[in-house]
Amino acid sequence: MAATATCGAGVPSLASTAGRSGTSSFQRKSKASGADGGGPRLLSIAGTRPSVRNGQLLVSTGLPALDQLLGGGLAVGTVLLIEEDKYNIYSPLLFKYFLAEGIVNGHTVLVASAREKPADILQELPAPLLDDNGKKEIEDIHNPKTPEADVSMKIAWRYQFLPKMQQAGPVSSSRFGHYYDISKRIPPELLGSSKWHGFFLTEHITSDLNGESCSLSRGYMKLLQFIQNIIYTEGFDGSNPQKKQKNILRIGIQNLGSPLWGDDICCTENCDNNHSLTKFLYVLRGLLRTSLSVCIITMPTHLIQNEAVITRVRNLSDTAVGLESFIGSEKETNPLYKDYHGLIYIRKIPRLNNLTCDESDVKDLAFKLKRKLFSIERLHLPPDLSDTVSRSRKQDLAEAAKQRGPGCGMMAGGGKHLDF
Repeated sequence: MAATATCGAGVPSLASTAGRSGTSSFQRKSKASGADGGGPRLLSIAGTRPSVRNGQLLVSTGLPALDQLLGGGLAVGTVLLIEEDKYNIYSPLLFKYFLAEGIVNGHTVLVASAREKPADILQELPAPLLDDNGKKEIEDIHNPKTPEADVSMKIAWRYQFLPKMQQAGPVSSSRFGHYYDISKRIPPELLGSSKWHGFFLTEHITSDLNGESCSLSRGYMKLLQFIQNIIYTEGFDGSNPQKKQKNILRIGIQNLGSPLWGDDICCTENCDNNHSLTKFLYVLRGLLRTSLSVCIITMPTHLIQNEAVITRVRNLSDTAVGLESFIGSEKETNPLYKDYHGLIYIRKIPRLNNLTCDESDVKDLAFKLKRKLFSIERLHLPPDLSDTVSRSRKQDLAEAAKQRGPGCGMMAGGGKHLDF
């Protein structure tokens, strides 16, 4: 039986066959289909890769450490919930990493917020840390060049008469997940060449809306209509082959569930529209499942009064990540956490093509914000905290003994410590 290796469209694939004499030879595999049907089996999109676990198409969250914790990346068609920290200092960084990764890879970005204008959010995105190869990849993504017909292959001359590979979409980047410098802003020329959509709640809410439909608040209803319109009109759903989009739609929703969205779940425990947020997430997840879209949502879960609502929100999200900041807590002065700024919890990993839900192998995780980077690390204990304290105490006692003087003068001076 021949063992075939698929090399992609337009590139000769070789098949190892066993000859009659028992020796193996390599033959060029002929094309089964015509030139028009010689495209790749899997859609090649910049900034994506298939999962080694279930074959699901993955995108990067913009933070390689978080990608590793989530099983390799964020699956297309899923919702990532970021539970905000108490003072909302570190969760916006994950939100901006996600959007910046989409801009760098040439993805279409949709930003929704009730507090800040989407244009202002995009202006604050961090700048990517790129070498010369990374800069060339981004230039190829944003400015794709079609190969000229009269250019022949000088080295591999035997393949020069094969049909040229037709670009089905953006050039696939070999880099998956970039690093960013939070002390710098994304270049304006990179942001200007990207395609993005903005949803600012105050600009879409009008006074002519009477009542709420389907138990959804006005803000949630308008946002769903906006997202649905982008998905269907720009072909991200794939229903129309003529308009089928060879790209990824990245959706970022900021501070969902806060009073700015017209929701009162953060104000009272038994509010009138308890199911408004959960119904919004249910419909949103249905839109994402049938499209080349992925969504990140930041939510102030620490302000939600009803614990049942938090449980339903986590169940309706495919991935849930929680942040706990040390600011204003007892852990801020605890020597155990002196090298970190907070804890991160992987509350839920999506169950995709599996009967069981995956769990993160690492439970104790902490994050720290450096001058340029936001890093996630395993929480390590000091070598021996009690031993360290005892050593420092012994040094202090030795210095105190020298000041008091030698011999019995130390005891006569009222020394109370005995160093055995």
